[in-house]
Amino acid sequence: MNLPKRAEDAHSALAAAFNTGDLATVLSLYDTSGVIVPEPGKPVSGRQEFEEAVKAILAIKGRMEINTVYCLQTGNLAVGRSEWNITDGDEVKVKAKGIELMKQGEDGLWRILIDHAFGAEADLIA
Repeated sequence: MNLPKRAEDAHSALAAAFNTGDLATVLSLYDTSGVIVPEPGKPVSGRQEFEEAVKAILAIKGRMEINTVYCLQTGNLAVGRSEWNITDGDEVKVKAKGIELMKQGEDGLWRILIDHAFGAEADLIA
């Protein structure tokens, strides 16, 4: 899996990584020194917590789709707003609106530093 070379490609790269079902592939798209909010109101940080959060998301069997609503970049930081879902056939297992902060590494590749998967929902919980 290639990491995104443009901030606006982070969402599609994350969906493609999720759809491999491989923990290491999904984790490669994150800067695990950041924060992930895998469930509303439950932010976690640190490598081990990131792994547990990603494992829980991968346990939701289905196909992930992420649509980028916008991506605003300044220098090596970008903020994105997404609408995403995990479906299994006609069944929608999860559907949400997220906010993500991406950071460009010294290698020129973009990783997600903060992933608030439910951050753009009407009943926002930080």
